[in-house]
Amino acid sequence: MTRAVTIPYAQSTDPNHAQQGIPRGKRLTPQTQRGGPVRGRRNVCAPVPVDEVMTSLAGLPLSVLDLATVYSGMAPSTALAQTIDTAVQAESLGYNRFWVAEHHGMVAVASSAPAVLIGAIAAATSTIRVGSGGVMLPNHSSLVIAEQFGTLVALHGDRIDLGLGRAPGTDQLTSAVLRRNVGTETVDDFPQQVIELLAWFGTIDPLENGIGSRIVAMPGLGDSPEMWLLGSSGYSAQLAGMMGLPFAFAHHFAGGDNTPVAFEIYRNHFTPGAVLAKPHSMVAVGAVVGDDAAEAERLAGPYGLFSTRLRTGRPGQVPSLEESEAHDWTFAEKAFVAERNAHQAVGDADFVRTRITELVASTGADEVIVVPQSAGQESKLRTLRDIVA
Repeated sequence: MTRAVTIPYAQSTDPNHAQQGIPRGKRLTPQTQRGGPVRGRRNVCAPVPVDEVMTSLAGLPLSVLDLATVYSGMAPSTALAQTIDTAVQAESLGYNRFWVAEHHGMVAVASSAPAVLIGAIAAATSTIRVGSGGVMLPNHSSLVIAEQFGTLVALHGDRIDLGLGRAPGTDQLTSAVLRRNVGTETVDDFPQQVIELLAWFGTIDPLENGIGSRIVAMPGLGDSPEMWLLGSSGYSAQLAGMMGLPFAFAHHFAGGDNTPVAFEIYRNHFTPGAVLAKPHSMVAVGAVVGDDAAEAERLAGPYGLFSTRLRTGRPGQVPSLEESEAHDWTFAEKAFVAERNAHQAVGDADFVRTRITELVASTGADEVIVVPQSAGQESKLRTLRDIVA
């Protein structure tokens, strides 16, 4: 059941929303409480038209989400170098976006500072859009994120995306250390932080508390990235729709038969506003390409073993292919990985392309972001090449 959400300063135009426990308030439009136009913005965070990017698979743009994976025995510096190399290769293959995700306290993921990594990737590329998938906003002050991503836009122009998530991206202890004296997150905190970001960037006019007027983000004001809300639940889908923002769904780790429902919720609750006039969505899918189904499943083994260990409280670096093959798999582990792979795109190239096309058809997503989950760098790059071949 989807939880009703309260959005400060936002309003739905659907009168039925009031009956669903969603209060009316101020709508996110380009006009302010004072009636003036949006000032000083380079863009309004909306997805840009796709002109010359790769558009195979039902004619939709394809992108890449890279987790800066640290494999067994690997140094973080190597993982980061491989992520930058993957971005360069993705650009040459015609992918539309390249995103990295914020995680903390995980020895298998090196992307704990997404803004820093995005800057390095943007400097190594020239045309592909680069961004976060995502920044876990409750871990940060909205002003700090506005300044970081405003700086990225000022340096690299309109190539920067800011995907926002409401989960901590870590365990409770690490989250408490990150937030220090910040209180426990409430349902209203994340929507309010998103609205603050829109005001910092100048996409909407200043808020009554002085955000965007008495206090400004510099860089930030007038240097807005393309903003997305990320999610893995109906709550996130509803929130993105009500706020009139692009929505990306994390099918690669939360996907199942109910994934299409999240996209229905997003579209049903969509309210035009300052960023979008109509819904725009993206689905993330895990992918591994092999010569045949058996090889693809073998190459997916390390990430599958990592996932089983993570869900049972035994986190660590992602195992090597050799470790995965030598592992004494239990029946429960095999069943978990098989079910997980069945919802993703694991197989030969034709199967993977077909699976992604089917996912797009069932969700109505406007874009696809591929999450390579292969064993090692070469296998990851092979997956990206074969999908677009």
